[in-house]
Formats: sequence, C-alpha cells, structure tokens
Amino acid sequence: MSGHSKWHNIQAKKGKADAARGKIFTKLGRELLMAVKQGGPDPAGNSKLKDVIAKCKANNMPNDTINNAIKRAAGSNNNENYEEITYEGYGPNGVAVIVNASTDNKNRTAADVRHVFDKFGGNLGTAGCVSYMFERKGVIVIEKESTNLSEDDLMMIALDNGADNMETDEDIYEITCAPSEFSTLREALENNGLTFAEAEIQMIPSTYITLDENGVRRMELLLEKLDELDDVIEVFHNWEA
Repeated sequence: MSGHSKWHNIQAKKGKADAARGKIFTKLGRELLMAVKQGGPDPAGNSKLKDVIAKCKANNMPNDTINNAIKRAAGSNNNENYEEITYEGYGPNGVAVIVNASTDNKNRTAADVRHVFDKFGGNLGTAGCVSYMFERKGVIVIEKESTNLSEDDLMMIALDNGADNMETDEDIYEITCAPSEFSTLREALENNGLTFAEAEIQMIPSTYITLDENGVRRMELLLEKLDELDDVIEVFHNWEA
C-alpha cells in the first residue's frame, strides 16, 4: 500500500493486493485492532475505526472478515498490543520515503526497515528529515463507472461536505480534503451511494523526483521489500512513477 493515489499506481496496488490478499488483510486487521483498542468496537462512537473500515472496504476486505477482526480485537482474551511508529529516509537518487508501521517490538521493526533501505540504495534518516516535503490529506478515489452521478453533482456533494478539491481523470474522480474533514466527507459520499477505490489519509508530496532506468529498478525493489515486511502498514514517497 504505497505512494500517492494516481490511478495507474492504484491499479498496480490492486493487482499486488490480489496477488497477496492474505498479507494485505493481515495488515488491515492490525489497523482494525489498534483502532478498537484506542476507541472501542462501535464504529458509531469511534471515528478512527470508521475510517479504517472504509480503507478495508476499498481494499475489498469482506464484511465478515472485518466484523470478525473487530470482535477478536474487542475480546477480553486479546492481549495483542501494537504501537504506531513512523520512519523517514531516502531512496535512490534522494527520493523521499515515509514508512508507517505498527509494532510490538520497535527494535525488530527498526532493524528490518533499515536493512531494506541499506540493501536497495537508500538510507534511513532521522524524524522530520523528509516529512516537511509532504502534506497530510484525506484522499478518496471513485471509479467513474461505479456511479451514475454527474461530475458536477459529485463535486457539489464533495465541496458541501468539506472537500478541498476534486480532480478528474479518464477513469476516476480523486477528492482531497483536510484530515479533520475526512470522516465527514467519506460518510456523506457513502450516504449518497458511492463506493471507493481508495479512501484513506495519505502523505502527499509537494514535489516529485523522476528516476533513470537503474533508479526505477532499485526504487521498485525498495518499495516491494518494504511492503513485504509484516510490520509495515503503508509507504509514501515522492517518486514520479
């Protein structure tokens, strides 16, 4: 689950999710666990859990799987505890990379992430070394074929419910908002019968870096190996893929 939500990147991500669905669902299950531990198992009173559920649905996680994960997280015998941690660093040719992870062993996770950076032409940096190049935004992507709403009608609904902007491409609408408006906006769109190809808080880069053929190969490997780590939830970068 990496990068900014340009549609060709989403398609690549969906293909990877299909190829490794079990691993994706395991990571989403951990996000559900953390949300339940933080705010309880009732989505009506836990906006974080609502947002994670929307992310699960956008990744085609079945409702039964979501509900079972919430029940397990809320169970009195569940002693799993994870904390969120963020790593920042550089990929090939100075590409800025942010790694969000959840872990029950920070030393293990830091060592695993550092190993991947070192092996594939990057280096792990200190907190804040690249995050200033990104802005946190809520991002909702809707496939055009999934709705009968016109572009104008969709834009009015989005803007009336906290959206900052809506961009359109050949196949998709991409709606962005401040993180504080994300839950309200997402719920308003859901209430209008819309389904999402993507719905989550992302780190959006202010500038992008292009790579030569060798850099592309190394960057693809870096992202692939980070995604394979069990503790890594999502990766953001400013590579113009």
